[in-house]
Amino acid sequence: MKYKSSLFLLILSLASQLNLPTEAKQPNARNVSKAGKKEQYAGSIPKPTLSEVAYGSHERHVLDFWKAKSEKPTPLAFVIHGGGWKNGSKERLNRFVDAPALLKAGISVVAINYRLIKSNSDIEPPVKAPLQDAARALQFVRSKAAEWNIDKTRIAAAGGSAGACTSLWLLYHDDLADLTSDDPIARESTRLYCAAVNNAQTTADPQQMKEWTPNSKYGGHAFGMKSFDQFLAERKNILPWIQEYSPYALASSDDPPVYLHYKGPPPAIGKPQKDPTHTANFGLKLQERCEELGLSCELVYKGAKKVKHKDATAYLIASLNSSSGK
Repeated sequence: MKYKSSLFLLILSLASQLNLPTEAKQPNARNVSKAGKKEQYAGSIPKPTLSEVAYGSHERHVLDFWKAKSEKPTPLAFVIHGGGWKNGSKERLNRFVDAPALLKAGISVVAINYRLIKSNSDIEPPVKAPLQDAARALQFVRSKAAEWNIDKTRIAAAGGSAGACTSLWLLYHDDLADLTSDDPIARESTRLYCAAVNNAQTTADPQQMKEWTPNSKYGGHAFGMKSFDQFLAERKNILPWIQEYSPYALASSDDPPVYLHYKGPPPAIGKPQKDPTHTANFGLKLQERCEELGLSCELVYKGAKKVKHKDATAYLIASLNSSSGK
């Protein structure tokens, strides 16, 4: 027994020196979630001013808030995590914005969790849950404007992939405020000042996806479909849902400006893409739609020329702190 114990300690010591994984090591920020535990903020993100604030009754109806130092009410970046609406958490904040830079610029930050889509969801369509949660969280934050020193007229959404799509849904949807409600939170507006998003899906219409990018394969799960082929085949039957939850279909001439950033190559409409789920084709088509409507839309992708804002954070700082407004 003594021999085995000594050998085990020797192995642990060698593994530590060689940086080899062992069961004795503590999980880091990346593998905490794999172990089924709560994720942690990584990098230079400071501790939230308020954490795990409940905005609803579900266990994932929680948000974290970072308060920027300011004598006057601050603008706010409202961050929605990605993960296909099937996974992810607010602790992935640093994938979408540079929170320390925003705080330094006098912009407060909120990062939310929301209900995830399940294959056996009894909500129709399944995507209604995360999108409605985002709207409710936004209304909750506005209800805290005085207490948290927030300028409720300058709230911008940010996020990546599915979180970006949700941000655009909020940006283009009519105001969901119910002014007749007995619930003061429900009476708050869901309108945004602007949005700055990464790798956004800009349409929920499978027909448009195939026309823009022939090898499209994403989105059917949002409407309870098991495959993209089924999604396309059932399109006519669920068209009202598609129109309700598609940013492209919701955009109108009175909507706020948007910034779209894609990590991949330039758009190539009608051609297969290496990453059809996050292709800049989505961005180009929304930009064309915005131009038709007279809306501001800044599109950035790998190799783009005359880039005004290098990333979502730069756009948020410039826009939310602009003295001239939109």
